[in-house]
Amino acid sequence: MEATSVAAGGSSAEMAVDNAAGPGAVEKPRFDALMPSEMSGGRPQFRKVPVPPHRFSPLKRCWMEIYTPVYEHMKVDIRMNIKARRVELKTRKDTPDVSNLQKCADFVHAFMLGFDIADAVALLRLDDLYVDSFEIKDVKTLRGEHLSRAIGRLSGKGGKTKYAIENSTRTRIVIADTKIHILGSFVNIKVARDSLCSLILGSPAGKVYSKLRAVSARLAERY
Repeated sequence: MEATSVAAGGSSAEMAVDNAAGPGAVEKPRFDALMPSEMSGGRPQFRKVPVPPHRFSPLKRCWMEIYTPVYEHMKVDIRMNIKARRVELKTRKDTPDVSNLQKCADFVHAFMLGFDIADAVALLRLDDLYVDSFEIKDVKTLRGEHLSRAIGRLSGKGGKTKYAIENSTRTRIVIADTKIHILGSFVNIKVARDSLCSLILGSPAGKVYSKLRAVSARLAERY
């Protein structure tokens, strides 16, 4: 009897599934993605990027080159707050994607760190680009002439070492006193950072070049 009732229960469950899949089945609702203007109760979202004193003049000079891609292509409002000395960004009703606001903030921040507009604008176009920053003292505590020599090793004669690392790892590097900023993809940033750390620790440029060649060849095979 029990077996018969179980069988009956199984057949009724199958019938219920069949009925659900039939012509009278209720379709699941499909919702379109929310626009940024519809998120957070329709209130606009903001980002504020502080302007360091030494980047105020370059910002003034390159303002239209920053304004055009942000306002026209990414559909994000941008203004310079001269009193507070910061760049302010805000979403609009026609902003297509909420991530555009953060991309624009990263783009402006990269320019403030010292990257060229042509390099920083890649942050707006590509998703897998990042900016990584560290200081020389994070790697090794150096003072006086030792610190000056380490900065000299990073740049090389006429920037030769820095350009060699940039070209082989497909990154962009800014050396601002004791701070180092690297713009690139996650894997490439790691390779460039390892090379810069070796130079800080005292490795000669020739040894770093040969290691870079080997790593670049491996990366070219992998990708």
